[in-house]
Amino acid sequence: MSFNTFGRVFRFTTWGESHGPAIGAVVDGCPPGLALAEADIQPWLDKRRPGTSRFTTQRQEPDQVRILSGVFEGKTTGTPISLMIENVDQRSKDYSEVALAYRPGHADYAYDAKYGFRDYRGGGRSSARETASRVAAGAVARLVIPQVQILAYVSEIGGDAIDPAAFDANEIGNNPFFCPDPAAAARWEGLVDAARKDGSSLGAVVECVASGVPAGWGAPLYAKLDSELAAAMMSINAVKGIEIGDGFAAARLRGEQNADPMRPGNDGKPVFLANHAGGIAGGIATGQPVRVRVAFKPTSSILIPVETISREGEASELFTKGRHDPCVGIRGVPVVEAMMALVLADQALLHRAQCG
Repeated sequence: MSFNTFGRVFRFTTWGESHGPAIGAVVDGCPPGLALAEADIQPWLDKRRPGTSRFTTQRQEPDQVRILSGVFEGKTTGTPISLMIENVDQRSKDYSEVALAYRPGHADYAYDAKYGFRDYRGGGRSSARETASRVAAGAVARLVIPQVQILAYVSEIGGDAIDPAAFDANEIGNNPFFCPDPAAAARWEGLVDAARKDGSSLGAVVECVASGVPAGWGAPLYAKLDSELAAAMMSINAVKGIEIGDGFAAARLRGEQNADPMRPGNDGKPVFLANHAGGIAGGIATGQPVRVRVAFKPTSSILIPVETISREGEASELFTKGRHDPCVGIRGVPVVEAMMALVLADQALLHRAQCG
């Protein structure tokens, strides 16, 4: 059995491999009548596109999206929306040695153990190249939830975090790290450059905030908004952890410290005095901003030799040739935003189905 589809009502399926002719997504369950053109999707793909700075992989992919179905006269029809992105800059020869031995930290061995063979060219289906399809699908999801604003940014690279007091959302687009703290962005240039020149890589933490999520989205128990977000974020390549609200820090607080006190509001709705829960209680949105933190491991493809084994089980040593991100979390920002949009669009339609 294979699992390539995510969502319950608003569903998307991604397809394609890193070094195949194309990758893409099929979005199903999108309401009809929404204005959609390729120009609505392209800006989000451009944020994720490789080769935009020396701090990302130098693979040159224009990532131009084509809408193949599901749109007529500029409006969604309610039928499956097929999106395609061509691969134009593959260098499969860079992976000739990977065909013989497993890259530590990658999915090489796990895929081989499961399927009996694997596409070693860039990791095939396990490559982060697949996330371009998610970003394209996420652009469609945003049309379903126009009342929600989603903002993600890098808050930490290589253990060096931003200063929350220096947070400036306007700075996020002014540097190659999607960083809201200009001083941190300046430090990160040196950090990432040093790792890249050493042939190594760094991990990162991406934070994402969704504002305007109405109270009531989500469901108890098995379709909790937070569990759906956790599943969505953990499905992203290289993600090894997710926190919602205060996350692990909540385990270090007392009950009165972790509570989100409420006072009466003018419209009959509560005014929250804190948001330790990240905008979710009992699996249901409270109306506060939904906040998540996503941890990306260092890119496993590095030029430093690492001990491994061959497919025959013999001891070996391998370093990965090719073009790779020295910090994959940087380009993870638009992917995290996309997965947030996809989960919220699905939850919005689920809520409408049950509660009108």
